[in-house]
Amino acid sequence: MTRKRTLSAEQPAQESIHYMTPNGYKALADEQDHLIHNERPKICEIVSWAAGNGDRSENGDYIYNKKRLREIDSRLRYLKKKLDNSKVVDPKDQQGLDRVFFGAKVTYAKEDAKGNEVEVTVHLVGVDEADVDEGKINWQSPVGKALMKAQEGDVVKVRNANGVEEIEVVEITYPLD
Repeated sequence: MTRKRTLSAEQPAQESIHYMTPNGYKALADEQDHLIHNERPKICEIVSWAAGNGDRSENGDYIYNKKRLREIDSRLRYLKKKLDNSKVVDPKDQQGLDRVFFGAKVTYAKEDAKGNEVEVTVHLVGVDEADVDEGKINWQSPVGKALMKAQEGDVVKVRNANGVEEIEVVEITYPLD
């Protein structure tokens, strides 16, 4: 038997806050705008045209574009919820901080597989902004969590597939770009 959980007025639903950089927020808002004003109207027009062609059960244009319309609507719901529950963290407000927080660009030293010390620079960004090729990592990733609140010179431990790795924080900056 399953129990239904009901929320009372004293117990509001918990919406998690999504931290984003200004660039990340703008990218999602631009995508939402593009879908609403460009993509969706085109697909609606095609679906309307295809529906007028008769039997919808064997109409490839109708079936494919109806599916595409559902995908767009799903993405729009996701973007709306994400943007409504987001907090934009402006790097201008973070200048002069000496600890690692969201939005920081951190250079850390670690040992590679051969035992040589290498420096790695990462930028802690929101979940939807992460791009390893650009050095942007999710602030909730194992490395991001380990670096949080660390200061220059601190040695923190990161759990990875090979066990626990120690990394030393070399430099912390908050870029304005």
